[in-house]
Amino acid sequence: MKDKMALKYITYLSAFGVLFSGYLSAKEFGLFGGTCTSCTSGILGLPACIYGLVMYLAIFYLSFAAQKK
Repeated sequence: MKDKMALKYITYLSAFGVLFSGYLSAKEFGLFGGTCTSCTSGILGLPACIYGLVMYLAIFYLSFAAQKK
């Protein structure tokens, strides 16, 4: 029972992380009227928030799949 509750919390927190890093990524790429300010200073030319978005998506997918199993 505790494992299922922990997976729910992890899923919720990772969903928040996806939303937050997705917002920051969209802002960095100028989707809200700005321009990419730190694209050249990140790893491989991408801002760090993109890597956070990928990691949060992976955590969300794995925790969601574990809940369904």
